[in-house]
Amino acid sequence: MTLGAADTAFARELFSDLPDLSARKMFGGMGIYSQGVIFAIMRSDGVLLIKAQEGPFADRLAAMGCYRWTYVRKDGKASAMPYWTVPQDALDDPDKAAQLAREALAAL
Repeated sequence: MTLGAADTAFARELFSDLPDLSARKMFGGMGIYSQGVIFAIMRSDGVLLIKAQEGPFADRLAAMGCYRWTYVRKDGKASAMPYWTVPQDALDDPDKAAQLAREALAAL
């Protein structure tokens, strides 16, 4: 599956409160940036993920019930990416989504 214009519009609306917001297509999905810094991605399957390295912000996302994106590589080993699912309530609330994005950017 490849993302379309509606997906880009959704992400732009959800994070519209952030300065210098941009999105770039990548690997069938897209990277979402504020002032040139990537803080979220939308996978080609439409799942929105927010960036969080190990630490307090990632711990907070886990406590909210978010889960880290992991996948199995060709060699059979699991690999974890520094991206976490966005809480369901934030997907419906641009204020909550923008606050999470600001936290993600501050933690980078």
